[in-house]
Amino acid sequence: MLNRRLFMIGMPLALAACTTSRAPVVEEPRIDPYYQAMYGPVYNEPFPIAAMDLRRVDPQWWRQEVPYITSEPVGTIVVDTPARFLYLVLEGGRALRYGIGVGKSEALVFRGTATIGRKAQWPRWTPTQSMIKREPDRYGPYAGGMEGGPTNPLGPRALYLYKGGRDTLFRLHGTTEPYTIGTNVSSGCIRLMNQDILDLYARVPTGTRVTVIN
Repeated sequence: MLNRRLFMIGMPLALAACTTSRAPVVEEPRIDPYYQAMYGPVYNEPFPIAAMDLRRVDPQWWRQEVPYITSEPVGTIVVDTPARFLYLVLEGGRALRYGIGVGKSEALVFRGTATIGRKAQWPRWTPTQSMIKREPDRYGPYAGGMEGGPTNPLGPRALYLYKGGRDTLFRLHGTTEPYTIGTNVSSGCIRLMNQDILDLYARVPTGTRVTVIN
């Protein structure tokens, strides 16, 4: 009887030992080395540019070549603000597509056609009077401008949109907030991940046609 009792007491423990299993190990998704290199750190600049943590950015916003049918000539930049994509038109019905951040509201976004009237590396930034009026506490301290550098909102490159020979005050530029790409967050200009604005800047000359769809 004693042996039987000991057996009956020990049986639930033995069964519990048999059924206990470790919590499943959740592996983080592997990032293609091609994209890891594309968005890796950049050191050959006056200021270092940090690598992107692509786990924090939906893959649809990563730079990629895609089919793209348009009547715009090859070399045109098409900014599709509702979709939050920028396209550089290539030959053969293709385009390079970049994810972008756009204006907080439709009223802040340029629309129509323009040209790249100026290009700048590590550009100086000065908030517009309308930006200062909307958010004086945020932008007022920079009314005199900010020199280029790692804390400058324009990032490492800027492409200035001109229309009729005049600056529209809208730019295509980098960002100090790369994880906002794909959202409506800017004060009207078009922001790209820093590695992407470096790439676009190197591909397009001054005078490039820009079409902004809104």
